[in-house]
Order: sequence, then C-alpha cells, then structure tokens
Amino acid sequence: MKNNSYIGITAILLIVGIWAVPKIVDRLSGPDLDIIGEKLVPEFSFTNQHGETITNEDYDGKVWVAEFFFSTCPDICPIMNRNMTTVQDKFFANSNFAIASFTIDPAHDTPEVLKEYAESYNITKPQWHLLTGDKDEIFNLANAGFNLYVGEIPDSRGGFEHSGYFALIDQNGNIRSRRDKNDNPIIYYDGLEESNIKMLIEDIKKLL
Repeated sequence: MKNNSYIGITAILLIVGIWAVPKIVDRLSGPDLDIIGEKLVPEFSFTNQHGETITNEDYDGKVWVAEFFFSTCPDICPIMNRNMTTVQDKFFANSNFAIASFTIDPAHDTPEVLKEYAESYNITKPQWHLLTGDKDEIFNLANAGFNLYVGEIPDSRGGFEHSGYFALIDQNGNIRSRRDKNDNPIIYYDGLEESNIKMLIEDIKKLL
C-alpha cells in the first residue's frame, strides 16, 4: 500500500511540475510583449551618416530601436544617446539588432555633421544609422508613424521639441511594448531613465 501511495504522490507532483515549470520560466524570462496598433512602421528612405540610403527594408528581420533627436539639442538628446550607446554595447556583436536615430533638424544635420556626432558619442555599431532627409517626411514619420511628438518651436531652446522616448520594433515591423502592474501598456521606453533602459535591454533580448 505504501508503494502505491508513493506512486500516487509522485504522479501528482509530476503533473503539478508539468503545469508549473513553464509558468515559472515565463515569469523569469520577463513579461510578454504586446503588438501596438494594427499597422506596421511606415516605409521610409533617408540618408545615414556615411551618405548611404537607408530604408525600412534595411531593418526587415531585425529587432531595432528608433528615436528622434537633433545634434545641437541642448538638453535631453545627450542623455538619450549616452543611454542608447549602453544599448548598443550590449548587442554590439549581434547583427540582428539595429538602431535608427532620425534627426528632426535635417537642414543642419547633414551626413557630415551626423558622422562627427557619431564619433563624439562612440556610435560604432554598423547597424546604428543616424538618418537625415526631408523634414516633412521625418516629422510625419515621428508624429503619425510612431506617435512620438516632434515639433519646430522657434522660441524653445534649440528651436525644436521632441519626446525623449525610444520605440522598440520587432522583426516584422511591429512596435512592441510590455505592460505595467495594472495591465496598462507601456508603449515606449523613457530614454532618460536608467530603469527604462534596463527594461528595454531585457525586452530586446526577449525578442531576439
């Protein structure tokens, strides 16, 4: 009878283990990432810091992060791009991860200026493109494509305003996000907050 009891207990523990282990693994690997909206990142074509034409197709099949900035930004951009270099360094050797930094001041930020900017911030990953082009197209990509605010404000410091957020995009061009403790989507990652950069790195690993 004791042997039968042991067998019964063992079977119960096995069943519980089969049910519980995947849930524990999911919990340890971090939250699931939602797809935001019903449309992909729109098509674009701009010029990078090396004078090369870069389009959305160059990001196909890659996990990537997008941001909007300008080289003469007097406040948040330096913090954003120092934090972005932390992300770069974590995935430097992984060619399946890329970064897109779109300037909102293309009249000033020529490929030559962006190349100098890249050197000053130690932007060396081949898949990190600093992109310039038609201002209206860049503004539309930010405001309508990513829903990340950018604007030209002559009276503001630097002449432009923009959000300090990063967008995470998966291999299929979907913007991805995690959820907070109240199950609300955290659509973007605050490029100024160290805790958000850690979350971003975790979520990039999950998508990769």
